[in-house]
Amino acid sequence: MRTLGQLLVSSRPLSWINTAFPYGAAYLITTGRLDLAFWVGTIFFLIPYNLAMYGINDVFDYESDLRNPRKGGVEGALLDPRIHRTTLIAAAVSCAPFLVVLVALGGPLSWLVLAISMFAVVAYSAKGLRFKEKPFLDSLTSSTHFVSPAVYGLVLAEAEFTPQLWLILAAFFLWGIASHAFGAVQDVIADREGGISSIATVIGARATVRFAVVAYVIAGLLLLGTDWPGPLAALAAVPYAVSTAQWWNVRDEDAESANRGWRRFLWLNFLAGALVTILLIVWVLGR
Repeated sequence: MRTLGQLLVSSRPLSWINTAFPYGAAYLITTGRLDLAFWVGTIFFLIPYNLAMYGINDVFDYESDLRNPRKGGVEGALLDPRIHRTTLIAAAVSCAPFLVVLVALGGPLSWLVLAISMFAVVAYSAKGLRFKEKPFLDSLTSSTHFVSPAVYGLVLAEAEFTPQLWLILAAFFLWGIASHAFGAVQDVIADREGGISSIATVIGARATVRFAVVAYVIAGLLLLGTDWPGPLAALAAVPYAVSTAQWWNVRDEDAESANRGWRRFLWLNFLAGALVTILLIVWVLGR
């Protein structure tokens, strides 16, 4: 039970919805069906996917996590080294059956998107790849973790990729980049002590915060170019930009204070998700 508890914490339950919702919404709105592909994909991106993404990260980041005061709770597990191997096995075993079914349900293009998604999950943290230690590529890879489920759902559902849809996906991708960048700010000191590079350790906390704010603003502006009620979704970017801008002049030595903004970010996700859900319902009803 203790091992299961650590695996649960490692999977970041508060973030499950961030990957399951994009897939489920994309597939359901495109097809209008609650079929096998919907349920298998939604459950996969809800739990196994997150266990793989965060579990692999917790295993390979153990040394730096020891120096990070925010680890050991909802923001990430401090995994006992004795269950590192168990975590990696659990991630692989929990993902495998879902991936087999999803591959059987899809075609070559959906296989490619799913492969990219899973590669990003592994490449971000695993030894030998460690994309998380390659500045800017770390934020791009992290954003892929959240946008790829939506893209996969659209491809599996054979959606038409219109200019409007590309704007939405681009805005979502920028949101992911900004969110990762801001999240890296709070770990500047711990990452440097652990010998880990990131966008924040390389360009500094202040520049990273400003980069994140600009990315959030551009994401909102892109949504203004979508059909109604899409422009209303731009409002969701405002709280993120305003909250992050609070640390506009943060110094590296004070970067840990950005954790307050990160904790706020976790709750902003639920508010933004609620707004997006309402707008999706309005759009579907108006079709």
